Amino acid sequence: MADTDGLLDARDFGTSGPAAGGFHVKGAHGQDWGLRNRLSRIFRPDTGRTVMLAFDHGYFVGPMAGLERLDTRIAPLTPAADAIMMTRGALRTSIPATTGAGIVLRASGGPSILRELSDEHIALDMEDALRLNAAAVAIQVFVGGEHESRSVANLAALVDAGQRHGVAVLGVTAVGKDMVRDARYFRLATRISAEMGAHIVKTYYVEDGFETVTASCPVPIIVAGGKKLPELDALTMAYRSIQEGAAGVDMGRNIFQSENPAGMLAAVRGVVHDGLKPEEAYEIFKEKTAGAAI
Repeated sequence: MADTDGLLDARDFGTSGPAAGGFHVKGAHGQDWGLRNRLSRIFRPDTGRTVMLAFDHGYFVGPMAGLERLDTRIAPLTPAADAIMMTRGALRTSIPATTGAGIVLRASGGPSILRELSDEHIALDMEDALRLNAAAVAIQVFVGGEHESRSVANLAALVDAGQRHGVAVLGVTAVGKDMVRDARYFRLATRISAEMGAHIVKTYYVEDGFETVTASCPVPIIVAGGKKLPELDALTMAYRSIQEGAAGVDMGRNIFQSENPAGMLAAVRGVVHDGLKPEEAYEIFKEKTAGAAI
């Protein structure tokens, strides 16, 4: 057993230093050509960032507000996203094969919202991910959860399969109801995912110390949108995330539950790729919302 006595809190994160390598995706410079090509479908080569639209929520909560009809509510939004995150069932039934967005497939599942959510298993074979031309597959990692060890083992198994086939793996930090959402916890959860081989990590933004989370993770961190916020607040969170080292955002409810989902997606793109400040991006949202009402 590792000696955990006398462990010191990490202090020197070097948040202002450059990342190693020359590829536009952090930590991927040593990967095979195919995997780097797939990562380039997710992260724009000119900015190194991504705006991902997540609508995989139905795999455990069913048809939540905004996701009642994927074909009519979500499919029209996908051309404006760099990448889209969903289940294979949603992709096959509701998303046009002409989409140019990078495909990120949900690869874990099992329990519904009525059960213990950390009791997940791998729910996607890598061959099917290849059949669907996925750029990446996504899996929950429940650090501190009841089934932590299994979720980490699931991630490791998926990384092994991904490395064999050149498919990236996105590790998604899952926070239980009783866990403290602070930088110390997210440094732990994101670092474990990266150390186990995840090529991208998705986590939550925290106002105190988020730059230490991004600096201590050797692969790109993208920020989860989380619960629905007022549009300006969501844009502010996206802006701060990017300023503090995130490589993009993966928003769901803050886009598809917005008064104007297309306008909100355009505003988020302005923050992530064009460096707009929250107030500037919010003007884009208001203009497009007013235009849609005419």
